Amino acid sequence: MSNKRDLKKDLNYVFGDIIDAALIWQIANPEEDATKSEEIIDESIKSFDELIVETNKRGVENPKAHYKGIRQSLETKATELVAKINSL
Repeated sequence: MSNKRDLKKDLNYVFGDIIDAALIWQIANPEEDATKSEEIIDESIKSFDELIVETNKRGVENPKAHYKGIRQSLETKATELVAKINSL
């Protein structure tokens, strides 16, 4: 089982990479409208904040299941955001 520190690092790396990809798309396509990529960045930040709050909850009944749920949420959200970046 991974610990809370590793989960926080994973959250940071995954959402950081998604934001980087959106910014790289903006740089590579300066003539395109950047509002969609800005929305992806905003959604990434919002999702990161929500999952960090869930990670920092204390006194959960079953920590292993709690962290597993957070990892599943991370995977689902990251997949959605990457699909949005790919559709730009």
